[in-house]
Amino acid sequence: MKEKILLLISLQECDSQLVKLSAKKVKLPEKISKMEEKFQLYKESVEQNKRKHEELKARRAECETKVKKLNDGMIKTKEKLLEVKNNKEYQAMLKENETAEKTRGEVESQIIALMDEMDKLSLLVKKDEETLKQAELNHQEEKKIIEDDLNAVDEDTVIWTEKRADIQKSIPADLLVKYERVKKRNNGVGVISVWKAVCSGCHMNIPPQLYNELQRSNELLSCPNCNRIMYYQNQEKSA
Repeated sequence: MKEKILLLISLQECDSQLVKLSAKKVKLPEKISKMEEKFQLYKESVEQNKRKHEELKARRAECETKVKKLNDGMIKTKEKLLEVKNNKEYQAMLKENETAEKTRGEVESQIIALMDEMDKLSLLVKKDEETLKQAELNHQEEKKIIEDDLNAVDEDTVIWTEKRADIQKSIPADLLVKYERVKKRNNGVGVISVWKAVCSGCHMNIPPQLYNELQRSNELLSCPNCNRIMYYQNQEKSA
């Protein structure tokens, strides 16, 4: 009978490992997904200066287009001045050119201010790029570790599944049915150790007489509280 309990313990180990691997199969992809999401948020925060630099670049381009239009308009106005025949119209065109020149000066001042700000941001963007590059390397390294672990899950699952199948062949059919029934009722655990009269499955005390019988008997005994198949384990020796 001791041989049977040893087989059941080995079978339970296989089942426990397969449950852990199954949980990993779900949790590891979730972990990678959360890592990607977290890194994306970090990347967006680091790239704020870059986005601001692009916005300033676009504003500068708009200002330069505006200056060009003002220049073109002023050239046309000067050409028209040659064709003007009355003083009132002449004065109006001069006023129009003065206003355009003033506006152009203001826009050109904006361009200079934008360029100064862009120069400062360029230094920050370069620093951010170096920071982000290192963070990207660290992120990819951490991700690869998890991906390798995830790949190992499939390999380990095959190994433990094959080991379980081999052990199962040596267990009598009626005992296997009992084990599976008990395991199903107890969160995947059908066999449990007992030490100092305490079941390590339900953490309840078993009667002294049953505990003594468990240590001496070759019979398969069950915990009166959780109904799991019990085996005596001297944890002081195993420690």
